[in-house]
This record gives sequence, structure tokens and C-alpha cells, in this order.
Amino acid sequence: MLDIKFVREHADEVKENMKKKFQDKKIPLVNEVLLEDKELRQVQQHADDLRAQRKKISKEIGTLMGQGKKEEAEEVKNQVRNMADELEALEEKEESLRESVRHKMMMIPNMIEDTVPIGKDDSENVELQKFGEPKVPDFEIPYHTDIMERLNGIDLDSARKVAGNGFYYLTGDIARLHSAILSYARDFMIGRGFTYVIPPYMIRSNVVDGVMSFEEMDGMMYKIEGEDLYLIGTSEHSMIGRFIDSIIDEKDLPYTLTSYSPCFRKEKGAHGIEERGVYRIHQFEKQEMIVVCKPEESKEWFVKLYTNTVDFFRTLDIPVRTLECCSGDLADLKSKSVDVEAWSPRQKKYFEVGSCSNLTDAQARRLKIRVRDENGNKYFAHTLNNTCVAPPRMLIAFLENNLQEDGSVLIPEALQPYMGGQKVIK
Repeated sequence: MLDIKFVREHADEVKENMKKKFQDKKIPLVNEVLLEDKELRQVQQHADDLRAQRKKISKEIGTLMGQGKKEEAEEVKNQVRNMADELEALEEKEESLRESVRHKMMMIPNMIEDTVPIGKDDSENVELQKFGEPKVPDFEIPYHTDIMERLNGIDLDSARKVAGNGFYYLTGDIARLHSAILSYARDFMIGRGFTYVIPPYMIRSNVVDGVMSFEEMDGMMYKIEGEDLYLIGTSEHSMIGRFIDSIIDEKDLPYTLTSYSPCFRKEKGAHGIEERGVYRIHQFEKQEMIVVCKPEESKEWFVKLYTNTVDFFRTLDIPVRTLECCSGDLADLKSKSVDVEAWSPRQKKYFEVGSCSNLTDAQARRLKIRVRDENGNKYFAHTLNNTCVAPPRMLIAFLENNLQEDGSVLIPEALQPYMGGQKVIK
């Protein structure tokens, strides 16, 4: 969410930012917000004046009563009652306007960085850099679930009976591989100086409102019936929510945290969940990175975060590339985003395995996450998040890049300790 003062002073820039994000339909929101904000300030001023006036004449009642002027005192009492009624109406209007302004402000997208490429959707994202040599073996690579099934590692049919499409049973060495990757990712991030956290897997609605846009919430979140609770779509939600309505001492920044969690997503608008594959599913697990820092440090941390993901995949000999997200591919709270994509030898192309985002102070402003400097001045923190690894999607890249002609799968040296020393899955 933007600062209302910024919108007042830079309305044309805010509208231009909407155009860059191809959200022209939202442009009228700016004028609506400015009109309501002006009316809100007028109502607040009127209410403040009325309170001061009521306080002043209320003092006259005791004086008049002491002088035996009961009739005049009663007249003043009636004035005070009328003022109280008027003030109550003003306070109701003030609350209504404040809520309307806030709701509309939450629909206005964050300002994108000047370096973000302009484009309508992910087809116009821009490649930044490639890491590792993408290879295509001289034997046919089966579809990823076929590889898993040949290794007795997945049961989609039973999962479909139990929970429907978009769910799976992982078994045997594939299930162990899944857990090994997450354990390795945990230790990898701890080695990079991040603090390991296991967060709540459910959050309240006020946290949901703070961590994502309305469009994202509608397309992602599962609500718990009869409770003010939602299942998290990523641990970023509860990790950033941890700081809601707090004041952080500047000397304690940055917070660099890495968290494990299961993730639950509706995947609304995905045109049906693929029955055979595990690329897009309703339930998965993920190792995440979260940073809360000073504004002047967020650009540097942004690069560090997606570099961590690149380095992680390279330790497993998986070729990757980084892709700068264009303006139309950025969610409302994001100022800048880079996707990490892994190489698929079967498809002979890269596919997304992680996304790094700088949300500047937009998320912190929604959640009221402030920082206090050594002089006692307060400002909003910057927040960032990034995926370290999210199996089973990562398993697709892992299996395809480590598959041998005889159907076995090699386990890279870095992962072998987490597989009990096992070097190959047969």
C-alpha cells in the first residue's frame, strides 16, 4: 500500500504506474481516493473543532449553576447534547470514509522500480543470465511422473480418490529424496547466515489483508469454515505476519529468516489441475527466505536472495537462468521481481522453480511494521521474500537432469548425506 501523502503529491505518477502495469481500469481509483481523503480531512477538522467547542462551553455549566442561573445552564446543556449528537454522526462518517480510503488504497499497486521492463504478461519477461550448461541426452526422457512411477515413487490414482486432482502420494526413495532436498535447503540457508524458523500454517484475515492483494487472496487462499483462519499459500505469509503492528529497533535489522512450511493453494484460474503432473498442485512444501531491512538496503538484499537460489540449484548440478519479471507480471505489492528457472531436458526449455520479490514498504505499511532509529524517528521497513526450493516442482528438474539411460537417477554429492549415503536411485 502506498503512502496517502505520496498519492496526494504524485497522483499523475501513480496513474502512469498503473498504465505501465496495464491496469488502466484502476486509474479512476486515484481521483476517488483523493476526493474521499479530502472529505475525510474536512470531517476530521470539523469534529476536532466541535470537540474543542463542546469542551469550552461545558465548563460554563458549572459556573452558571454556581451563580444560580439554572435556565441558562440548561440551555448550555442542550447545546452540549446537540453537539454530542452531531459529533457522533461525524465520527461515523469519519470511520466510513477512512475505511473506504483504506480499501481503495489497498487496490492501488505499488510503484515499480525504474529498471523493471514494461510488458503485458510473463511472455515479455526478460532473461538476465544463465548458469550451467543446459544439456539434452541422446536418450528419451520420460514425463516426470512416469520416471517416478518406474521408481515406485508416486501414487496419483489413490490421491485422486482420497482428495481429488492436484494431490499425490510420494513413496519410497522419491519421498525420501523430497525430504532430503528440503533438509539440504534448510542447512544451505543456515550456512548463508539465515535463522531457521517453522511458522504457523494458518493465519488470521488481518494478516491475509496485509501480505497480499485482493486478487491474489481470491485465487489462492483456502479459508477454514467457521474460523477467522486461512491456510497459508507460502510461509512468507505467516513469517511477515509475525511482525504485524510492531516497532523494530533499527539496530536489530536486518532480519534474515528462512522458513519451512507446507503450502496450500486453490490455483484458481489455472484451468484445471493437471491429472498426471505435479507441476501445479494444491499442496506442496517449500523452503523460503524472508528479509526485513532498512529501505536503503533492500536493493542489495534483493540480489543476494535470488543469488542464493541460483547457488543452491548449481550445487545440485541443475542449470538455471534468472528472468526479470516485466511490469504486467508483477503482483500489486511487488516493486521488482526476478524468477529463477530450471532447465528441463525433456521439454528443452526452462521452467519456473522460484520467485524473488522486493515489496519495498508496501507490505509493511499494510501490516504497520515500523522501524525506530537511534533518534526515536519511525519509518516503515522494507520486506523481501524468495523461494529457496519448492519440491515437488524442483523434483521435476532434479529427476530430468540426473536421469541415466538405464532409468536410474544419480544423487549429487551435496545431497548424498541426506539420503543416508545413497548415490543412485534404481
